[in-house]
Amino acid sequence: MADRSSQHTHHAIDYVEITVRDVAAAKRFYAGAFGWTFMDYGPGYAGIRGADREVGGLAQAPDVEKGGPLVVLYSRDLDASVAAVRSAGGKIVKAPFEFPGGRRFHFEDPSGNELAVWSDA
Repeated sequence: MADRSSQHTHHAIDYVEITVRDVAAAKRFYAGAFGWTFMDYGPGYAGIRGADREVGGLAQAPDVEKGGPLVVLYSRDLDASVAAVRSAGGKIVKAPFEFPGGRRFHFEDPSGNELAVWSDA
């Protein structure tokens, strides 16, 4: 078995699991908004593929609770990301705003999860 420990950073966020009401709908949204690709593990779970390995998953549950840690994505073009989120069916809940170091916005996916996207440009 190959040693895969070099693909992981000690004490860094390694995997983010997003609870969704409908895995197929969530896959369509995240593929449309961000170009993500997936590995299906059955009707209730899909892994999120990263450049070199799986970096997260979409886990189906009957209810999605708001709150908890905020997942923040990076974008080279924030305005294009806003348009892509809207086009894919997401809801902008905090319009782009400036903060020291850049700009960001928050959105809800079709299951009601709130995530953010930031850019340093």
